[in-house]
Amino acid sequence: MEWKLRNMALAMAVVVAVACTMEMGPVAAQSLCKMSQEGLDACKPCISTVKPTEQPSDACCAALKQADLPCLCSYKNSNLLPYLGIDPKRAMQLPAKCSMAAPQQC
Repeated sequence: MEWKLRNMALAMAVVVAVACTMEMGPVAAQSLCKMSQEGLDACKPCISTVKPTEQPSDACCAALKQADLPCLCSYKNSNLLPYLGIDPKRAMQLPAKCSMAAPQQC
């Protein structure tokens, strides 16, 4: 029973996130925490849960340097990340791999 409730809550969270994205329009939906869709795509190979690459690309690091890191940190404990194919532990390692300091609160 607890498993069913957890899955229903997750499904509702996904529906709300999709609905909010749709209401924001196409421009807002293409960025997250000041990272463009291209920047997010550039970082995906090294934070993937399936066969991740060890080092981020130059494009990933360039996008990360423009990003709002405290905003990105707010997603670090999201249960949705693994469902989206993102390894939160690998994502938390990105700033160091790009020679950046992570925010203190992160």
